[in-house]
Amino acid sequence: MRSIWNGAISFGLVSIPIKLVNATENHSIHFRQIHLADGGRIRYRKVCELDEEEVSGGEIGKAYEDADGTMIPITDEDLAQLPLPTAKTIEIVAFVPADEIDPLQMDAAYYLSANGVPAAKPYTLLREALKRSNKVAVAKYALRGRERLGMLRVVDDVIAMHGLLWPDEIRAPEGVAPDGDVTVRDAELDLADALMDTLGEVDMDSLHDDYREAVEELIAAKASGEAVRPSESEDSGGGKVIDLIAALESSVRAAKKSRGEGEGEADAEAESAEDMADVHPIKKKTRQKSTPKSTGTKKSTASTAKKTTQKKTTTKSTSSAAASSSSSKGRSSANSAKKQTSSGSRSTTKKKTAAPRKRASA
Repeated sequence: MRSIWNGAISFGLVSIPIKLVNATENHSIHFRQIHLADGGRIRYRKVCELDEEEVSGGEIGKAYEDADGTMIPITDEDLAQLPLPTAKTIEIVAFVPADEIDPLQMDAAYYLSANGVPAAKPYTLLREALKRSNKVAVAKYALRGRERLGMLRVVDDVIAMHGLLWPDEIRAPEGVAPDGDVTVRDAELDLADALMDTLGEVDMDSLHDDYREAVEELIAAKASGEAVRPSESEDSGGGKVIDLIAALESSVRAAKKSRGEGEGEADAEAESAEDMADVHPIKKKTRQKSTPKSTGTKKSTASTAKKTTQKKTTTKSTSSAAASSSSSKGRSSANSAKKQTSSGSRSTTKKKTAAPRKRASA
């Protein structure tokens, strides 16, 4: 790796010569601007506004533009004369727990490499001290013409430094949070927890830039003269009002399926959470209805339970008696009706038999 800055770490009275190496790299695909008519490349040229002539890099300097538009020239010699103790030194000012550093302040990352054999011993001392303390070092350093804030921590067996934004460079999140009071039900939180558990952890090395790969494939296809098929983009549903419970349930099922886990378990979790959403308000209403009204006398729970049991027993006995009586009456009525039917039938038969005898004597 090529170093971009040479200096030293100031650790009290200890000075550790180091080299600064970029810990990250940008894999973004860069495009050139071209003239659509003939494909010629479009370039930017630096032209002086006064004489409209192109100016080379050696003729270009720095200046600060005042509020009224006046240009105040600032030379490299002017900047070099400024008292800047961190010009070639990473000055450690404090050691703090890592959780005291706001992630919003994180900027570029660098590796600090020991510069030469004499630097190996103090470098190792600082590295091991950071490991044992479980803390990070807050430091100030200068890079590319300005003083910066940094955080030193241990990565494997290397001291890494993260550039930090100054605290006054972090904007307050005013007006960013949703307006008004939003209520989230326990069932929705339960489903969110289930989704988080299902997604679980991930191997960070397995993550990659899908869009960059698609752009590379597009460039390769165009370079070889192949036809490029438009890809179908999925509708993200942005701007639509959704059923949050249904969306969470579907997300849990999809996460389970993508991990090769049983769909039945995901359905059970989703149905359980949905049932909880329906049960909670019903339980509340039941408790309100079953609460006995005050009669001015305090009754014990045991007495109330006993009376309730007795009342249930009496009601059960009364219902059984009523059912038995009703059944007996029904059988009596049926027997009476049967007797009446039999008697009427015999009378009718006698009358029918006697009538012909009377006609015969006549």
